[in-house]
Amino acid sequence: MATLFTINIVNNSNSFQNFYVFQQPAIYTGGPQVYSNSLWSQGILPSSQGGSSSTFTMLQQFYAGVQQQIVPPAVGAVSGYSSAIQAIGLTPAAGGAPTNNTTNMIISPALGLTPPTSTAGPQTGAFRIVTAQYNPTVTPYNAGSASQSPSGLVTLSNFVVAQPNQNIDCQPVLQFYVQTGNYKSGTVINFTSSSVNAALCNATTGFVTFNVSYNIDGTWSVTPSAATLLMGQPRTAVHTQAQAPAPLLLQPAEIKNEAGTAVICTGNAANFNEPVTVQNLSNPGLIHLHAEYQVGPVGGPYTGRMCTDIDIAAGTATFS
Repeated sequence: MATLFTINIVNNSNSFQNFYVFQQPAIYTGGPQVYSNSLWSQGILPSSQGGSSSTFTMLQQFYAGVQQQIVPPAVGAVSGYSSAIQAIGLTPAAGGAPTNNTTNMIISPALGLTPPTSTAGPQTGAFRIVTAQYNPTVTPYNAGSASQSPSGLVTLSNFVVAQPNQNIDCQPVLQFYVQTGNYKSGTVINFTSSSVNAALCNATTGFVTFNVSYNIDGTWSVTPSAATLLMGQPRTAVHTQAQAPAPLLLQPAEIKNEAGTAVICTGNAANFNEPVTVQNLSNPGLIHLHAEYQVGPVGGPYTGRMCTDIDIAAGTATFS
């Protein structure tokens, strides 16, 4: 039986509400504009009026995805059609066993992605899509991180507008959000505004099942109820709500300048408890010993910390 990410949603407000689910955008090499899609949407009656919980489920597997555009991405519009996905692995940390982390886009005789192979190019925690040769003015495509429901529904979770003969490196972030509103699956959303005051279901901690309640005062309650090693590997220990599990995968990290106005370096961290060690630094030469920075997961929260150790050759820095 496939392992799933599951979010159970209950409406404890006093009125009918529409809800939608979306994912934290992945990190894409090169800093192109990243677009987000809704993964699921449904209306739920208040519990006081007999409304029951509704459930979003998604296969616990990383997928690369490509899609033919309908129109340029616009909030509220469907992002595209004729999608293709490919199950893929993420690049391991240094010393880890190689994974099949790279797939090639196919456009003829039909849109597709080749079975993945192992390459040394993508950074830790990322996969690569090598785009095909085509005329983007005639036929534009989207490419990025995809998801699949148990019933087989495919959605580009987040994506960039692809360019021909390009390496697109994508580092997924396993954080999901629930928000009120009516954005059908595959519809482009504004992640920045949608994530404000949304319910966060953080699967980077090892939890894969979440019970989410929308409260009468407009706030959210989120209770993780099951944990497993990510991507379908079984756990040998069970954690209760009061026992937060240790992080099981390196999480994408961002390092901002002291003022917090710009991201100057990215990497990966096991957690963000002091001291924070960030590995696989994208620009280690920009980090200086005893200098102050803002460090945190992608999208925050960020904490002001001093660099107390730096190994430029290894691409690793420690902040306290």
